[in-house]
Amino acid sequence: MTYKFRRESESGLILVNIEIDDRYELKMILDTGATNITIDSNALYLLGYDLKDNIGTVEIETANGIIETEIFEVNVFSSLGLTKEKFQVQVYDFLAHGIYSDYNGLLGIDFLEGIKFCIDTRENTISIS
Repeated sequence: MTYKFRRESESGLILVNIEIDDRYELKMILDTGATNITIDSNALYLLGYDLKDNIGTVEIETANGIIETEIFEVNVFSSLGLTKEKFQVQVYDFLAHGIYSDYNGLLGIDFLEGIKFCIDTRENTISIS
């Protein structure tokens, strides 16, 4: 299976679409250096999730230091032709922490765990086998 992606013209970031609960589509940055998926809490709230329903918190190390994120379980999480059910994601309030972005978060390597994939930056494709 091959997925065509778009690149941010100035930064070269790899942009992918994700879908939550087979209904909501968000734009995210594929970050193979990120251990886990991190979604802006504002986006999750707008999708109908109650932000009080987190199942825990975890501290993570970022380029800017250690931050605390909340953990949520989404019913269905899909991207790149792959689907995970009852999938845990990290949630962080981007706006409250001065992060202004056109994207709703990072698609971390946890989503691709156990999957053989190849990122072709010449053709702007991701092949999954």
